[in-house]
Amino acid sequence: MTNSNDVHALMQGIGTRAKNAAAELGFASAERKHAALIGAAEIVWKDRNLIIEANAKDLEFGRTKGLSDAMMDRLMLDEDRVQAIVDGLRNIAKQADPVGEVMAEWTQPSGINIRRVRTPLGVIGVIYESRPNVTADAGALCLKAGNAVILRGGSESFHSSQAIHACLVQGLLVANLPEDAIQLVPTRDRVAVSEMLAMVDKIDVIVPRGGKGLVGLVQREARVPVFAHLEGIVHIYIDQHADPEKALRVVMNAKTRRTGICGAAECLLIHEAVADTIGQGLVRALIDAGVEVRADARLSKIDGTVPANEDDWGHEYLDMIIAAKVVPNLDAAIDHIRTYGSQHTDCVLTEDQSVADRFMQRLDSAILMHNASTQFADGGEFGMGAEIGIATGKMHARGPVGATQLTSFKYLVVGDGAIRG
Repeated sequence: MTNSNDVHALMQGIGTRAKNAAAELGFASAERKHAALIGAAEIVWKDRNLIIEANAKDLEFGRTKGLSDAMMDRLMLDEDRVQAIVDGLRNIAKQADPVGEVMAEWTQPSGINIRRVRTPLGVIGVIYESRPNVTADAGALCLKAGNAVILRGGSESFHSSQAIHACLVQGLLVANLPEDAIQLVPTRDRVAVSEMLAMVDKIDVIVPRGGKGLVGLVQREARVPVFAHLEGIVHIYIDQHADPEKALRVVMNAKTRRTGICGAAECLLIHEAVADTIGQGLVRALIDAGVEVRADARLSKIDGTVPANEDDWGHEYLDMIIAAKVVPNLDAAIDHIRTYGSQHTDCVLTEDQSVADRFMQRLDSAILMHNASTQFADGGEFGMGAEIGIATGKMHARGPVGATQLTSFKYLVVGDGAIRG
């Protein structure tokens, strides 16, 4: 579909149907939403071979485009990853339904009773790249929170997303919910993205999930409010009081478990007092594991490192590459993170609680960790079942955006003939 008028008509139709679906979802029972998600999970597993076959087409497309190994890993589905999608749907299904939750209640001297109650946002547009599991996570979380969703996946995951979306729609139908509650944009044409960003009368919020280029585009051009999921420029500071065994275990996991996710470590900051002990051991272990270490002047004396340049500070590699730098103290590490970080996730490794406290007080990242792998920066690991992204902004939602974060609230005011004097 290349005619922009055709794409405009397509997106307007999708938007209208989403608004109509959202009106019904706003009062859909928790039981029906639960049934839709469990039904979708069962259908995903039943159709796993079809999903993996569709994914094979996407992998071939990715190879033709020359995607990096890390990006291909983000794209790839096998039976274990399909199982993870199923588990995610089931986990979201069993979460408490946030819609209708009374957040606060009080009675004024005038006699009026006031309740602040959670309510759906309405229609959410999700624009994402590569990872096909986002189709399931985003669709499920929006549904759980009573929202209709318009999904626009990346061109790389086009076939996988269609196969997963078909399962979600079947789940909706099983539960007698409107199939337009979860819609997938059926074209790779980028005009569809521009259309979504301007649909202020149809879409209540846009959630971009992808690299700096995508998020920057959305933030620049969107007329619809945006939940920003910016880069994961993730730092780990190794303090002079770090435990060597914990540091090795955490750093290796944070960098190498999956390099293509936003919680992967991208920069090590090492206290100068342990640069030649713990620091050198960590750098050598990373190199032995196949990680390219881009090191500052002091650490670049270690065989196998690559000298870092200014561009390596504040860079999201999403690959088997990490920057490493020696700092004189905790405050220097904090200054570096403030300068080069993205306020996504940052970690301190130390056995000194006062150091950990200062690190967590002085930094304002959405997620701050102490002695834990940054790969835990994930809604599923936070007990949310899954997340639609890690919001790095400060308005409305921050950190992992689960179902609860995809709600707003309204006030319900009750009197008994109360009048204002």
